[in-house]
Amino acid sequence: MNVILFDIDGTLIRCGGAGLHALLVVMREEFGVEDPQPVPVHGCTDQGIVRELFRANGVTYTEDRWSKFMSLYLECLESELTRSKGHVLPGVQTLLESLSKQRDLYLGLLTGNVKRGAEIKLDRFGLRHYFRGGGFGDHHPLRDDVARAARKQVEEELGQKISEESLWVVGDTPADVQCGRAIGARVVAVCTGGSDRADLEPSAPDFLLNDLTECQAWLDEIQRGA
Repeated sequence: MNVILFDIDGTLIRCGGAGLHALLVVMREEFGVEDPQPVPVHGCTDQGIVRELFRANGVTYTEDRWSKFMSLYLECLESELTRSKGHVLPGVQTLLESLSKQRDLYLGLLTGNVKRGAEIKLDRFGLRHYFRGGGFGDHHPLRDDVARAARKQVEEELGQKISEESLWVVGDTPADVQCGRAIGARVVAVCTGGSDRADLEPSAPDFLLNDLTECQAWLDEIQRGA
């Protein structure tokens, strides 16, 4: 069985800055930071982003503060998404529709979003129903650990080991390529998010695409390995 694990932000959708804005709103309105300093978010996990956001703005990280922050963030994210100019990226809808009809193919997620955040974003753009399980940013500050959790979850769900030849990760940053390699996956990188071709080429993905309208050669490779 082929298993394809998709990143969300910059790979499937763009949220028009709703996620980052929601993070900063919570820092300002609930944690009393008048001018919160933003931190890098591309290729990061929510757990890692919040830890760094706290550090950059002088807030001591605790599990209770993390839980409170994420509860407020998820409420804010839903409202921010209704106002943002987010959109589904080129080729995504057609690709997912095609893949979802194939037998012996598992569609999952490998994302830095916490699970509920991923659901909120995918629901907003009508994509959630395409995906089963995967790995999320609830517990791991490092992307590679999310990838390991994703592979373990899928293997447990399927009741079988996934061969490296049939495991794919699709993402838009060098961190996505790296975490795919960390679990022995082959990787498709797309230039639709936080990294351009010059950023992605040194990470040597198996396929480097401008966007997911250019996926036919990759799909042919999947079919050869089926």
